[in-house]
Amino acid sequence: MSYTPEPDDRFTFGLWTVGWQGRDPFGDATRPEQDPAEAVRRLADLGAYGVTFHDDDLIPFDADQTERDLRVKRFRRALDDTGMAVPMATTNLFTHPVFKDGAFTANDRDVRRYALRKTIRNIDLAVELGATTYVAWGGREGAESGAAKDVRVALDRLKEAFDLLAHYVVSRGYDLRFAIEPKPNEPRGDILLPTVGHALAFIERLERPDLFGVNPEVGHEQMAGLNVQHGIAQALWAGKLFHIDLNGQNGIKFDQDLRFGAGDLRQAFWLVDLLESGGYDGPRHFDFKPSRTEDAEGVFVSAEACMRNYLILKEKAAAFRADPEVRDALQASRVDQLAVPTLGTMEYLHHLLADRSAYEDFDVRAAAERGMAYERLDQLALEHLMGVRGAAAAG
Repeated sequence: MSYTPEPDDRFTFGLWTVGWQGRDPFGDATRPEQDPAEAVRRLADLGAYGVTFHDDDLIPFDADQTERDLRVKRFRRALDDTGMAVPMATTNLFTHPVFKDGAFTANDRDVRRYALRKTIRNIDLAVELGATTYVAWGGREGAESGAAKDVRVALDRLKEAFDLLAHYVVSRGYDLRFAIEPKPNEPRGDILLPTVGHALAFIERLERPDLFGVNPEVGHEQMAGLNVQHGIAQALWAGKLFHIDLNGQNGIKFDQDLRFGAGDLRQAFWLVDLLESGGYDGPRHFDFKPSRTEDAEGVFVSAEACMRNYLILKEKAAAFRADPEVRDALQASRVDQLAVPTLGTMEYLHHLLADRSAYEDFDVRAAAERGMAYERLDQLALEHLMGVRGAAAAG
């Protein structure tokens, strides 16, 4: 298999990823500002499918209409020249000091109204550029002090905002749906809707839940100490995996945004296995930050590595599933039995209650003594990941 990406792989990058200048809370920028149009061209040359953006990535926060129009025109020309798509867009509601207490849940009503108008303005641009998904990350929607924010009321305001945005999209006839991006903390001490589960529960309270799904991020789930694959599997199960952010993370610490494949490689392997076999057909979107040690060229070395690592893991996951020993191990672990409904065809509760073999005559001791053979199964996966089995080993 070639590890050279092609547009059909549907790899996408945020402008804020390759455009990150390396600035952090302890250090100034280590790279110059990057032209969004140039980023489009460089990513297209690497085989990417598309780019995504916050409004402020493309247009400076304080730009007048003339500058806005010029920047959008230049960006659109780069898209047209390269054939790159814009599958998703989002709004920056966290950088400017006006959002220091949040955007949709700010205590100040005028800030909330401004945040809605800023978002609506960028929704118009996103649709104009072809986006069909709009991500909502509430990085400042939270609190550090218990008395500072009535969380129940804040959730009312968050629901109000999303209901208004959904109404706007429907009233304009836009083909656009929203993906809520969970994160437990950073920059706020505690952020609202911190996990996939929180977001899925919240969505069901909205007026148009069909327009809302989730945009999980690898690092965000690991920051909460959760299993990335499990959370994303639940989103798939619920029909709510509208988008996904891929990167690397080393456990429960600050949001590292490593290139995909760095950090917890085992979780990356199982995630690729899930995405490739679980019915997800959306972009494979990379939300990472090239190390601030890199120069401008190193940024794109890192971007290319994200795509290459995904393709390598995709190959390894396919080899794992095709391995006859793995198939035998899956059967020995009775994984196939999980797909069989607990009640049989045309069987109902009264049948279960009348079945003595299900309880009265069930040999509990024999069942408890049965091994599950998971160690063998997991070792086979690890050997595929380490390259000592399958196509990579044969080569």
